[in-house]
Amino acid sequence: MPAQRRASYNRRMEGRTRGRECFHCKQWVEPGEAHDCWTTTEAALTGELSDDLKDAWERLRETAASFGEQRIYASHHSIMFSRRSCYFFVRPKRNWLEVCVFLDREVKGPQVRRVDRSSANRLVHFLRITHRDEVEPPITDWLQRAYELNGLPSGGRTVFRFEGWTVRRRTRRA
Repeated sequence: MPAQRRASYNRRMEGRTRGRECFHCKQWVEPGEAHDCWTTTEAALTGELSDDLKDAWERLRETAASFGEQRIYASHHSIMFSRRSCYFFVRPKRNWLEVCVFLDREVKGPQVRRVDRSSANRLVHFLRITHRDEVEPPITDWLQRAYELNGLPSGGRTVFRFEGWTVRRRTRRA
């Protein structure tokens, strides 16, 4: 009986709804209209970049694509590069490209703006690229290392070293 009442209510209310505003993009969506503001493309994200940033983006993409088989896709405001999971992504900004690389250890260099722990055994490094000439070692070496780490099989036990201590996490027993 409740299913019949719900169907009846839905038929009565069908003509009364006026639409809604999308929470993410603030676009007005009419009833029954398909809306997907999360879907985007590389061209849409890089279309308004300056010529220097477009050149830097193209070189960064070519470098990453040369590493081997992977999936490159756009997601919301980022362009993701992944094998088994995402090993780095790029957020195109107005004046720079924000590159976020997932590595197993902290690397130091003038290109690294910030480092955060993203999981038990990965650190995310935030880099800022403003010109094509910046896409060279050590940045390309870090990207290559992240690509190689992403292809390694994970064991049942996670082992990592942190400030001289060796930490072992075992899987739970049933």
